[in-house]
Amino acid sequence: MAKPETDEITGTETTGHEWDGIKELNTPLPRWWLWTFYATIIWAIGYTVLYPAWPLVDGATRGVLGWSSRADLTTTLAGVEQEQSQYLTKINELSLGEIAQDPELYQFAVAGGRSAFAVNCVQCHGSGAQGFEGYPNLNDDSWLWGGTLDDIYTTVRHGIRYEADEDTRLSQMPAFGRDGMLDRTQVNDVAEYVLSLSGQDHDAAAAQAGAAVYTDNCAVCHGDKGQGSQELGAPRLNDAIWLYGGDKASIVAQVNAPRHGVMPAWSGRLDPVTIKQLVLFVHSLGGGE
Repeated sequence: MAKPETDEITGTETTGHEWDGIKELNTPLPRWWLWTFYATIIWAIGYTVLYPAWPLVDGATRGVLGWSSRADLTTTLAGVEQEQSQYLTKINELSLGEIAQDPELYQFAVAGGRSAFAVNCVQCHGSGAQGFEGYPNLNDDSWLWGGTLDDIYTTVRHGIRYEADEDTRLSQMPAFGRDGMLDRTQVNDVAEYVLSLSGQDHDAAAAQAGAAVYTDNCAVCHGDKGQGSQELGAPRLNDAIWLYGGDKASIVAQVNAPRHGVMPAWSGRLDPVTIKQLVLFVHSLGGGE
């Protein structure tokens, strides 16, 4: 048996491996590394004995402590619900106005409403409540059915044009063009007049003719100056906020065959406390009255 070679510089034996004249030293592992390695082995064995670890056909080993992530989550949620119960009880008992007067309770309610909004409302109104065509922006100060706490509460509870709820918000604009109530010239003229109400470029002569058409057919809901009516859910026509577009083609389309949005009633889908939280959050967005 050949005697192990010793490196002249370090005095350490070599392994016998050599690459391009470089010889590998047989340096032992550091003692601290070995003890750390042994400790991790012991810790791993102990963990698998105490906690669920090894996969089985229909689950995993349970561990002698009987711990499970599901039970741990249940305990955590129970603790959270216990902490929240004092706030939720108050929200259930107090009116929206009373909740708004309690800074701590109001902050809690708005936070809860934000979560409810993210789950139930963003699909139509957007993650920032900015709305889309046909879906109102909830950040501005234009409200079809009113933006007070009570107005929003009624809208959320009963929805808009939601037939399953007998107390739903309900309004229908006639299809003036499709149903022959106005001819094409009258539709064109009244569209020009609506453009003038909102300060947009328009045909002055046509708008002048359309003013009479507007007075006879539209002013009863939208107001003589296009100021709208929250009582009827009729939108303002003299601002720059449009639900289905404010260009002439969009206005003509709406006069001819109007589109009407539908919002479900959330009463019965969400519990009363969550509805209150949702109302307070929507009201807090900046456009609430």
